[in-house]
Amino acid sequence: MTQAPKIGLVSLGCPKALVDSERIMSTLRSQGYSFSRDYAGADIVLVNTCGFLDSAKQESLEAIGEALNENGRVIVTGCLGVEEELIRATHPSVLAISGPHQYENVVSAVHEHLPPVPNKFVDLVPEQGLKLTPRHYAYLKISEGCNNRCSFCIIPQIRGDLASRPAAGILGEAEGLIRSGVKELLVISQDTSAYGVDIKYAESNYRGRPVKAKFYDLAKELGQLGAWVRLHYVYPYPHVDQVMELMAEGLVLPYLDIPFQHASPKVLKAMRRPAHQDKTLNRILKWREQVPDLTVRSNFIVGFPGETEEDFEMMLDFIEEAEIDRAGCFKYEPVTGAPANELEGIVPDEVMQDRFERLMEVAQNVSTGQLAKKVGRTIDVLVDDVDPDNNRVIARSKWDAPEIDGQVIVSNADGIKVGDMVSVLVTASDEYDLFAEPVKALN
Repeated sequence: MTQAPKIGLVSLGCPKALVDSERIMSTLRSQGYSFSRDYAGADIVLVNTCGFLDSAKQESLEAIGEALNENGRVIVTGCLGVEEELIRATHPSVLAISGPHQYENVVSAVHEHLPPVPNKFVDLVPEQGLKLTPRHYAYLKISEGCNNRCSFCIIPQIRGDLASRPAAGILGEAEGLIRSGVKELLVISQDTSAYGVDIKYAESNYRGRPVKAKFYDLAKELGQLGAWVRLHYVYPYPHVDQVMELMAEGLVLPYLDIPFQHASPKVLKAMRRPAHQDKTLNRILKWREQVPDLTVRSNFIVGFPGETEEDFEMMLDFIEEAEIDRAGCFKYEPVTGAPANELEGIVPDEVMQDRFERLMEVAQNVSTGQLAKKVGRTIDVLVDDVDPDNNRVIARSKWDAPEIDGQVIVSNADGIKVGDMVSVLVTASDEYDLFAEPVKALN
C-alpha cells in the first residue's frame, strides 16, 4: 500500500478562517492526503494566514518563516494572501499563494507540488467533513465578506462584499454536524444580522419546503434542530429584535456577540459604524426586559484617532448602563490601506494604555456583578475539558462562548466526560468564571 502524502497545517486568525481550514482539509482528505501534527512528519505545510491588522500580518509572516525553517515546503493561503508581493518580498521561496476562501486554488497548488496518491481504503471523510474544533461544538459559517465600510477595517478589500449561502445548504450542514455529535452550533460571518441581504432573502428548498435566507428565519430553523445555537458578530439592527422571541422560547441561546467598538456618536461616525449609540442602548435595555437571561459580549477600541477623554468616558458609561457582560478591548492600531489612517488626532500611546486599563477595570467590575447574579441557580453546562487529578471539569454555560468567554469550573465531577451536558448548581463566582457542583452530587 502506497503511503498517503502528509500535509501540515497552521491555521491563524478568526473562526471564519478556521472554517476555511476545515474545508480545505476535508477536500484534501477525500483526495488521498493525510495530515501531520508536526513539521517533521509533513511533506508540505499549508499556512492559512490572517491579514486584518498589521500585527496579525507580522504574526502570519513569522509563521510562514517558521514553517519554511522547519519544513522548507510551504503553501500560503488566507487573508494575507491578497498581499502576494509582501509575502514574496519576505519569503521568496514559498511554493504558492492564494487569498481567503479560494479553496480550488489551494487544492490545485497542493496537487502541483505534492500529487495525491488515491487509495480507496483510506480516502474516507466523515459526512460532516474534518473539524479542527472538539467533537461537541462547531462553527457554522453562513456568509462571506461584508457590505460595511468601517474606516478602520479592510475586510471587504480582503474577503469582498457580503455573499450569503442559501439557507437549505446551511441547514443541511448543521444537520450533518449534529448527527456527528455536535451539541453546539456557533453561527459566524462578518455581519451575521445582514445575512441574506445580498441575495434578496431568496428561498431555497429544505426538506420539501421553502426557507428564506433571512436572519430570523435561519435562526428559528437552526433552533429546531436540537443543539445549542449561539449567534456571533450580530449588529444591533432593528430586525434583531425578533430573535428575542426565539431566545425567550429557548430555541436560541440568550447570547449575542455584538461588535460595538465604541459608544461615542462622534467616534462611531468617524469609524463609519452602522449603528447609533442612543438607539442601541435603548434596544439592549428592551432586550433585557424580554430576555432577562440575555448575555451580551462585545469588543471595544480605545485610542481611535480623535477620541477625547469625553468620548472615552461615554464608552465607559455605555458599558455600565448596558451591562455588557463580556467586554474585550483593543488599542487602536493602524491598518495598511484603511481610511482611518488619514484621520487627525492621533492618541498618544501612554494615553491609549491608560484608557485600555481603565476600560478593562470597568468591564471586570460589570462582569463580576453579572456573574454574581448566577450564584444559587441550577444551570446546564457543556463540558470542554476534564481534570481528573482534581476531580473537576471545565465547562461552559449558555452565557459562554469557547475560548473568548469565561468558564464554569465543576467540582466533584466523577464520571463526567468531554462533550457531556450536565446540570449543575452554581456555588460561587469571580470576575470571569462560575464555580459549580453537579446536581447529582448534591443529592
